[in-house]
Amino acid sequence: MESPVYIQIHNSIKRDIEAGKWAVGDRIPSERELSVTFGVSRMTLRQAIQTLVDEGILERRVGAGTYVANQKVQEKMSGVTSFTDIMLAQGKKPSSKTVSYHVASPSLSEKEKLQLTEDAQVLRMERIRYADDVPISFEVATVPEELVREFSKPEITSSLYRTLERKAGLTLGGAQQTVTAQVASERIAELLDIKRGDPILRLRQISFLKSGEPFEYVRTQYVGSRFEFYLER
Repeated sequence: MESPVYIQIHNSIKRDIEAGKWAVGDRIPSERELSVTFGVSRMTLRQAIQTLVDEGILERRVGAGTYVANQKVQEKMSGVTSFTDIMLAQGKKPSSKTVSYHVASPSLSEKEKLQLTEDAQVLRMERIRYADDVPISFEVATVPEELVREFSKPEITSSLYRTLERKAGLTLGGAQQTVTAQVASERIAELLDIKRGDPILRLRQISFLKSGEPFEYVRTQYVGSRFEFYLER
């Protein structure tokens, strides 16, 4: 059975993109031009374009046209996965820039989330995380100081999870995650090279060892246009 015309057009445009006719960030021809090229009505052409937008292959920019979208980094929201491993799995080069790094007394929230004793100290660090040198997120991570005191700053800031697994011999477990939408503040916009008011995905996460002990409380703000979460049941 032959596919509907709009699906055929969808497939044709997708193949053209994959073949390199239009690169990431390129503006594709207008709907009027494409409707003439394919010999179809504007309505049919628009339906084909919308399917590509829904799939994240194209993106519409108000007042500017339709562009080949950047592929968003995805994080499967199950278990604990390091940012470094997520990037490497998608063929991207992970890196980070440490904004602040210090040992301090925990806030009430940190104390509660990490189930800390009265005299416990925490390591609190702020980092910008990059994929192929493009800023993806700004992260504030808090971990019990006693858990990481034997490791160097580079070992902790480059990939905390890998260090805990490979050098401390710990087994990571699951995580409690909450995602909300918000807009970028002036500071976040400056750190992540976006505009103030741009959409941000905010993740709050408590990470656990396999034993059930919480070892990290992290608050991360992701650039909405560069990162997406997906759920798997």
